[in-house]
This record gives sequence, C-alpha cells and structure tokens, in this order.
Amino acid sequence: MSDAAAAGSGENAAKPEEWKPKNNPWLIALVVTLAAFMEILDTTIVNVSLPHIAGSLSSTYDDATWTLTSYLVANGIVLTISGWLGKLFGRKLYFMGCIAMFTVTSFLCGVSTSLGELIIFRLLQGFFGGGLQPNQQSIILDTFPPEKRAAAFGLTAIATVVGPVLGPTLGGWITDNYSWRWIFFINIPVGIFATIAVGMLVEDPPWAKKRRERIDAIGISLITLGFGCLEVMVDRGEDDDWFGSRFICIMGVLAAIGIVGAVIWLLKAKHPAVDLRVFKDRNFAIGTLLMGMMGALLYSSAIIVPQFAQQVIGYTATLSGLVLSPGGIAVIFLIPIVGRLMGLFQVRFIIAFGFTSMAVALFWSGHLVPYLDFKHLVFFRMSQTACLAFLFVPLSTVAYSTLPKEMNADASALFSMARNFLGSLSISGATALITELRQKHQANMVHWMTPFHQPYNEYLARGRQFALDHGRAPSTYDVIAQHRLFQNFTTQIAMLAYNEAFMIFGLAALAVVPFCFLLSPIKGGGPARGAH
Repeated sequence: MSDAAAAGSGENAAKPEEWKPKNNPWLIALVVTLAAFMEILDTTIVNVSLPHIAGSLSSTYDDATWTLTSYLVANGIVLTISGWLGKLFGRKLYFMGCIAMFTVTSFLCGVSTSLGELIIFRLLQGFFGGGLQPNQQSIILDTFPPEKRAAAFGLTAIATVVGPVLGPTLGGWITDNYSWRWIFFINIPVGIFATIAVGMLVEDPPWAKKRRERIDAIGISLITLGFGCLEVMVDRGEDDDWFGSRFICIMGVLAAIGIVGAVIWLLKAKHPAVDLRVFKDRNFAIGTLLMGMMGALLYSSAIIVPQFAQQVIGYTATLSGLVLSPGGIAVIFLIPIVGRLMGLFQVRFIIAFGFTSMAVALFWSGHLVPYLDFKHLVFFRMSQTACLAFLFVPLSTVAYSTLPKEMNADASALFSMARNFLGSLSISGATALITELRQKHQANMVHWMTPFHQPYNEYLARGRQFALDHGRAPSTYDVIAQHRLFQNFTTQIAMLAYNEAFMIFGLAALAVVPFCFLLSPIKGGGPARGAH
C-alpha cells in the first residue's frame, strides 16, 4: 500500500468516520448518474449532426467541427480542477450548479443563430459539464462502503459505456427525423429533474463541505494552457497539416510548456489546485493509466465504426448509429455477471482478461470487407463493446481500494480526466489516423495503376465489357471503365485503412495487459491482500 494510503488508514483508525447518507444510497446513485449520463451523451451526440449544423448555419464542415473542439477543450480543463472547485463551493452546491448551467447552456446551443454563438455556448456547456462526472463518482465513493462500491460502479459503467455508444444513434435519429437543435433541447427536462432531485437527496459528508481554499492561479493557468492547447493541436492537426502548420507548432509548444509546468508546480505548491500525491498510491496510478487506455479505445472505436458504415457502406446517420446500440445492451447484461466474478477471482485477472479480449475483438474487426452486411458489422462492434464490462467496474473498484477517502475528490477528478480527456483526444486521433492510412495506401496502390501492369489493363477491359453489355455508347466505354476503377480503388483504400486501424488499436490493448498484474491482488471491493 502507498504511503498516502497508509497515512490515511492511520488517520481513519484514530478518528473513525461514521457518516452515512440519510437517504437511500441507490436513489442517490441513480440521480447523480443520470446527470453524468446527460453530459456523457453530449460528448458524441453532436458528431453525426455536424453536416446538418454546417448547412443550417451557412458554414463549412471544417468550421462546424469547432463546436466539438470547443466543448472538449473546456471539458478537459474543468475535469482536472473539479475536485478543487468542489472544495471551494461545497460539493453538492457545485454539482447542482453544474447541472443547472449545463441545462441552460444546452438551451442556448439549441437556439443559436450563428456558428460563432454555437461555439461559445458549446464552450460554456463543456465548462459546466466537466464538473459532473468527477463529482458523480466522488459522491458514489462516499455514499457506499468499499464492499458495495462494485455494484454502485456497475450503474456508473452503464452510463459511461452506453453514453458514447448511444450518442451517435440518438443524434442520428433526432437529426434525420427532426432537427439538430433537438439534440440540445432533450437535455432540458433531464437537467431540471436532476437539479431538483440532487437538491432533495444528496448531502455533503463532513470532509466534502465548503471550506476556504486558496486560489492556485498559477496551477489553474498552466492546466488550462496545457490541456487546452493539446486538445486544439490534436483536433485540428490533420486539417492543418500537423507540424507543417505554424499554428499547430505553436499549439504543440504551448501544450508542452503548460503540461510540464503544471506537473512541476503542482508537486511543489503548498496549496495546489490538484493534489498529485494521489499517484503515490500504486493501485490508483496503475488504475488511472488503464482507465485512460480504456477510454481511448472506447471513444476511438465508437467514432470509426459509424464512420466506416456511412462512408464505405453508405448507411444513413440513424442506421450507422444503430450498429453501436447492441453493444451497449451487451454491456448492461454482462455487468452483473462481472460483479459476481469479482467475488471469485482477483480483480486484476478480470481486468487483464478484459484487455486481452478487447485486443482479440479488435484484431477480428480488422477483417472488414466492402460488402459487409448489417448483422456482421453489429457482431464486430458487440465483440469490442462487451469487453468493456470486464474493465470499467473492476478498474474503478481497484483504483480506490487503498486510497483514503479524504483524497476522493482529487482522485475522482484525475480518474475521470484520464478517461475523458484521452477519450476525446482519441476521437481526433482516430479520424486523423484513418486519413493518414488512406493516404499511405493510396500512394502504395497508385504505382500499380499503369498500362505496364497487366492486371490494370485486364480490369479496364472488364469495365469496357460491362459498358458494352449494358448497351452504352462506344464513346463512353473508357469513361465508364475508369469510373468503375476509381470507385473500387477508393473502396479498397478505405478497407485497408480501417482494417489497419483496428489492428493498431488491438496492439494498443494488448500492450497494457502486463500493467494489470502490477495491481494489488484484491477480490470484490475489499482491501487488498498484502497491500497494507
């Protein structure tokens, strides 16, 4: 066990805390998870609606992507300092304020009349949304004793895993049948209900009440600079030719300065905005690393599957979103089973199995073909998503197993930040990877498209024969043959790119398996054997 955890255990032994919530813990968990689910949904619900937003607001698709970038930038920054903000205002008051303002900014996004307005309101929406997930997790940690946290985290897992899966489906259906504005308006009734319910049910334990906090202006500024610039660099890098762009180079330098400077400052400051000492706990440090990788794989695969379905197979936004939905259902059914397995096997073995299974599923998904039917595409996605059931609850349980409760606020902020920020970076990174791989395979294949390569001539001959068989004019034979060749050429390039991307994701999942065995050998949600 870490020094921090040992100190915390000693303190708890000397001054035992007998605080318990007055209301039903499961009602509290349900209400706070509903608020977090609303925010998680908004991370991906906009993706499939961007072409409609661009057309409605008379802007280009490239400019419309700033509505996603602005949200992710603000969200990633606030995730990191949400623990400090909770101490400053009191956790319950801060949580309620975030829900209320998230609801208000959702309404403002829906009534925006220009792209500039929408970007500003999405920035504010991300700012207030960033406080929801860490505080939700912190409230659950304090509401449930360690032995019951695994079951409570199962509820959180449903929201965290199903949210990104359901987002594109719901967003596509709303956009196809109504208007993109309703992807924001649906937050309003949920937000109003969640604000009232939290006010009635949630209460702050003694260690989470409002207290006087010094404002770490330097730490907050460095965090804002580092994470903000990093998100912009990754999100806009592909469009701006990466480091061939002066703007991207500046963002990269500022991101490095901000992140390195923030780490140095936060380790030395007497009253830091985020207490990095939580990483002295081995279980929390390894658990956060693994959760970050899980988030990256979840979001990256969730963005390229519907992208493949729309761009290569030609699905509508709604149909491509429906490819993801059965995977979310699989997770819901598997989570109770995983909860039982955690009482029988060491949690680290379950986590290792989860990442290994995900690697196998991603390798299997790397065998896409141009005319893949809906059923097989759903099976590919289900195999990827089902593995998440073996990761989220076990990781959340083991990460906090040896951490003193006084550190829950900072730990929850950093834990959620790792998952969400790496997840948001992976959305941009996955899209950029597909583009890079397509360009690479195009460069490789174009060398064979020459009259000196006999298969090329044979393919053109079959194209001319096709035109002849369909009664086309002789003057169009070459045009039709070239057109068919170009269609097949672009499809093959896309297939090679998506298959290689899945192989890369599979290798990434496999690479973190050894880290699972650095976790303590615990079962269920109890203390680690040999960790004290």
